[in-house]
Amino acid sequence: MTTHASRRPIVAEFSGSALRQNADRARALTAPSGKVFAVIKADAYGHGLLEVAARLSPAVDGFAILELSAAQALRQHGYDGPILMLEGFFKADELQVFSQWQLDTVIHCTDQIQTLTLTQLSQPLNVFLKLNTGMNRLGFTLEEAAAAFDALKQLPQVRSVTVMTHFADADNDRGTGWQLERLAAAWPEAGLYRTSFANSAALLAGPADRQKLGDLVRPGIMLYGASPWGANDPAKTATALGLAPVMSLKSAIIGIQHLQPGDRVGYGGTFTADQAMTIGIVACGYADGYPRHGSNQAPLLVNGVRTRVVGRVSMDMMCCDLTNVPDAQIGSPVVLWGEGLPADEVADAACTIAYELFCALAPRVPRIWRD
Repeated sequence: MTTHASRRPIVAEFSGSALRQNADRARALTAPSGKVFAVIKADAYGHGLLEVAARLSPAVDGFAILELSAAQALRQHGYDGPILMLEGFFKADELQVFSQWQLDTVIHCTDQIQTLTLTQLSQPLNVFLKLNTGMNRLGFTLEEAAAAFDALKQLPQVRSVTVMTHFADADNDRGTGWQLERLAAAWPEAGLYRTSFANSAALLAGPADRQKLGDLVRPGIMLYGASPWGANDPAKTATALGLAPVMSLKSAIIGIQHLQPGDRVGYGGTFTADQAMTIGIVACGYADGYPRHGSNQAPLLVNGVRTRVVGRVSMDMMCCDLTNVPDAQIGSPVVLWGEGLPADEVADAACTIAYELFCALAPRVPRIWRD
């Protein structure tokens, strides 16, 4: 992660201690004999692949990612633990790379089994057999599951097979039970093998019997301090779930304007003052990764005081109401999300999710790890 020299006040700050706290929370929710693979795809949800991996590696049993280049970078920087490729390989020639770098692979379709069968490898691979239990994205049907498992077990290219599925409704009332019931009814022997089921939502609100989460769990968003449920349910906010924000997007007031009743703000004049008021101009816009849909509604903090965006978020700036922050001046600190203001609240106001906020953080924003 590059820290850019910039006089513009915007910065993304990251907390290693918060990251480790969230990993410890995931560990505490896992069955005593279970393994934890931290999901660090998409540049660790925008937090920085190598920085996150370095801080998490002592606290987890492995990593789960998507991009082959990311897996190679982890190996090149000395990480020798398990790395699971969540979508597996896309072309036959990638299998040799998987073997060379000892990457565990998901197998989710017959074509992948056929390709693996026809490819000679220098070292066998650990395979995760992905089953479609109701998500209806990737995975073998449950009718195909036993045959696919047996086929993989017979291959000299395969060292071990883990049975894997992904929960579609762990974050809503339908829960996880219906998918596990489908699996057990269609293939009762599945529970005899090593399994990998749970995501963050299942870990945080899944069955009381932690063994039903699988032998290997795959937490993602909770590691970064956001809730799978957003901010609307007081019992399931990040704070209520014992999660700490890892990323804090911060900036400062760079200008102040005094409005009279009827004055409008920003492009299109989407906000009109109904009384005399003071607004602050913040050095942050959608080119920094801030959601444009947060216009006229998203919360932020100025001098630690909660206020809101007024007018349309533009490429490099936004405006905020300073009515309740009379001591604000040019240079006053602004928190866009993070410490004191959960990203989930901003995401809810912008009709999105914290995952998208984190992943959208722009390369031009300077990044600093505090610990």
